[in-house]
Amino acid sequence: MKAQSETPWYISFFGEDYIRIYSPFLPADKTAQEVADLITLLNIKPGDQILDLCCGYGRHAIPLAQYGCTVTGLDISTDLLQKAREDALVLDASVDWVQSDMQNIPFTATFDSIINIFTSFGYYAHEAANQQVLHQVARALKPGGLFLLETVHQPRVLRATSPHGIIRYPDGLIVLEERHIDIRTSRNEVDISLLYPDGKRVEHHQSIRIYTLTELIQMFTKAGLQIQGYYGGLDQSKLHLDSRLVLIGRKES
Repeated sequence: MKAQSETPWYISFFGEDYIRIYSPFLPADKTAQEVADLITLLNIKPGDQILDLCCGYGRHAIPLAQYGCTVTGLDISTDLLQKAREDALVLDASVDWVQSDMQNIPFTATFDSIINIFTSFGYYAHEAANQQVLHQVARALKPGGLFLLETVHQPRVLRATSPHGIIRYPDGLIVLEERHIDIRTSRNEVDISLLYPDGKRVEHHQSIRIYTLTELIQMFTKAGLQIQGYYGGLDQSKLHLDSRLVLIGRKES
């Protein structure tokens, strides 16, 4: 594997290159369906206080604000938050954008629901830091509030991951991936190379802790989040070995 920078990977990765890689796979109709599913799963009503934790460029936060919720979007990325602000302005959506690390959620007993979507958990190298995120979530929820985590499911990653991948985009961009799963630490390590049509080459790295349902239930419980349900997707499909993972916890009163 390539030597890694001392800067945490999630500081440098989430910017223009991230948008370039993933936005083609996240069309507006997919986002609209996900938001509709979230509203159903969490029984979200207009006026509810919602935190989109690791909101990125506001893909879910903005539609929830348009639905009538009071929405806060929290993310660490300056670039993604800037795009979120610009898009919200164009769409006339009112969202409170907060730049912060997800280990530090600057709210107490504020939100009816908190969402964390698209594998935005398990970024930290130390388990205590990932657990701290859940404690921060519990602190920020109102008593009885709900937390929804949507992420990869460890069995699916173990079964489906190949050591190499290549994606060719219509405009000539080529994305190469070298993948390695560290069995000892249960981390999915991915080296990403972006080859732009003008000859520019950009390197990134991802390192994500991949969890089993059992591990996440233990972590939720430790944080004071009572398990309300688990699914294989936001559409409430059944969890299985090849699905993604959605877990919902309720803050104890």
